[in-house]
Amino acid sequence: MAGHPDAADLVDAVRGFLVAVESRLSGREAFHAKVAGNVLAIVERELRQQPERVERAALARLLGHDGEPAALRAGLCAALRDGRLDAETPGLLDALTEATLARLAVDNPNFSTFRRLKETPP
Repeated sequence: MAGHPDAADLVDAVRGFLVAVESRLSGREAFHAKVAGNVLAIVERELRQQPERVERAALARLLGHDGEPAALRAGLCAALRDGRLDAETPGLLDALTEATLARLAVDNPNFSTFRRLKETPP
């Protein structure tokens, strides 16, 4: 029995369709097809790479407890504001870099700084 495609595969199929028909469009419709294709590429990368999961794991390691990403971010901000954490805290910059690179891999994988940092991790 064959499995069914996952969400990322379905998004990729729709994006492929847009790429195929884009050349037959012109003006505003061609522009909107290109924008839609770019949006679908971001959605596909997010589904496959799960940057929020990476951020959650990095912040959980740093803070010593797990939780929802928004709560972990809030806890990190509170710890930075009240001085419990600062730039000298072991693992802080690594956790922030890991979370940021995971998001950039989805949002803009062609960003030159992202490519450089991925080649030479901290």
